[in-house]
Order: sequence, then structure tokens, then C-alpha cells
Amino acid sequence: MQFIKYAGLSARQFDLSIGASNGYTLRMKKNNASIGSDVIENILRVYPQLNVVWLITGEGDMLKKPVEAETLDFDNLPKSRQKEIEDIIEQKIKERQEEELKHLLKEVSEEIEKTQKRLNNEP
Repeated sequence: MQFIKYAGLSARQFDLSIGASNGYTLRMKKNNASIGSDVIENILRVYPQLNVVWLITGEGDMLKKPVEAETLDFDNLPKSRQKEIEDIIEQKIKERQEEELKHLLKEVSEEIEKTQKRLNNEP
């Protein structure tokens, strides 16, 4: 909500800009709920000026600094926050690996089916 106000957007405009359903941001705020990694990814894609550490933890500067300063921000966070960020990154990597494996399995299965059909049609 702090960035939405800073950017001069309404919650609805922000929701639309990140591809979320109408009312998503206000529901998350009302329920004090966490947003998913896919939404965080969309926010950072649309608003690259946002500091990822701030977006995830609420700590540090809202807007990015030069790369060197951003690295120092992470190093200066409490160990529990560093662990939280590392866990989110690990989960995101795991999700992507699982998606890649599913895609590969699908491709292999399709290739096996094609080969079986071709073998069944041979005299």
C-alpha cells in the first residue's frame, strides 16, 4: 500500500497493472495475508525500481539503490530476515525445477507414444 500511494495509483490500478484480480490488494491488506511468489514476481517485473528486500520484508529502502548498495542492504539484515529471503528464493527455484521436470516428462511421454504408434503401424 505504501508503494501504491507513492506511485499515485489506486489499489485497482495497481491490481490491474500486475495482472491480479480486482480487489486483490485490498483483500490482502484487510486479511493481513501474504502474497504469493508469483505476485511478487509480477510486481517486480512491472515495477523494477522496487527493492526486492523491502517488498518481501518491509525493511530497507522502498526503491532500489545501485547494485553494490542493494547487496549491502541484504548483508545488514538480521539473520532471520536473510534466512526468510533465502527460503523464498530456494522455494522459487524448486518450483521452477518441478515445472521444468513436468514439461520434460510430458515431452518424453509424447515421444514414447509416437514411437509406439509408429511401431504398431509397421508390418
